[in-house]
Amino acid sequence: MAFARGGRIIPPIMTHAAAATVTALPSQPTPLGLLLREWRVARRMSQMDLALEAGVSTRHLSCVETGKAQPSRELLARLADTLDMPLRERNALLVAAGYAPRYGEATLATPAMAPVRQAIDFIIGQQEPYPAVVMNRRWDVLRTNRATARIVGLARGRMPRHNNILRQIFDPDDMRPVMSNWESLAGDLICHLHNELAATPLDQGLRTLLDDVLAYPGVPARWRSRDPDAYPLPLCTTVFAGGALDAEGHPLRFFSTITTFGSARDVTVEELRIECMFPADERTAERCKALAEGSSV
Repeated sequence: MAFARGGRIIPPIMTHAAAATVTALPSQPTPLGLLLREWRVARRMSQMDLALEAGVSTRHLSCVETGKAQPSRELLARLADTLDMPLRERNALLVAAGYAPRYGEATLATPAMAPVRQAIDFIIGQQEPYPAVVMNRRWDVLRTNRATARIVGLARGRMPRHNNILRQIFDPDDMRPVMSNWESLAGDLICHLHNELAATPLDQGLRTLLDDVLAYPGVPARWRSRDPDAYPLPLCTTVFAGGALDAEGHPLRFFSTITTFGSARDVTVEELRIECMFPADERTAERCKALAEGSSV
């Protein structure tokens, strides 16, 4: 205990054992530290691996994760580059460290996005008479071209009940019954979704989407777990039957490519996906052209 000497309070002398006890108290994890650890685990990197690749000492990185050291914005950028983090997650890392976000997130309707809208309109317009769909990272439909409405309306008899591509495909009351290759298509999309979650492990919206589509009836139980050795096919194939069958019973067959915006500096732009569907056979090509001209084959 402290005692008085000449009117002054003399603090007690701390023994070596007591000092060791104080310094040995565990540090409380900080939001920044938790984020870095979760991303390291997702990327299968040790603290030493990340430190070496980011050009920082392991000791300093350890202090950053435990909250004993405040990282600079430049160091956070190097760590984010090494961890290959999307722009949205880089902003979250900056905010967790007490900095302002670096990357904007403007909606497509803002004046600043006019060049992006023009590019999108050009791409989906040039895709006619074949379908094109603009989506965000969670597979929500943002825009479509006229061919999409024609083909989907022909196949199903009405427009989809969901505004999300995966929910459209997995819901038995939506597009699923008119897709004759549903199991192969849905399995490929589940593989995509698992891989996206592995790349962005903290995206709760994607995780909720995965849980929702897996809960639909008839979804194989094996799709609930990610196969690290499985990769989606280079080209996604969709076969529309239902009302899309022609007079001789032939379905519409398409293969898809996905376009993204490279070197994006805006969160919204980085997360845009444009799916362009191309005819997989001559019958499909001819029928799409005839539908666009207002006739049928």
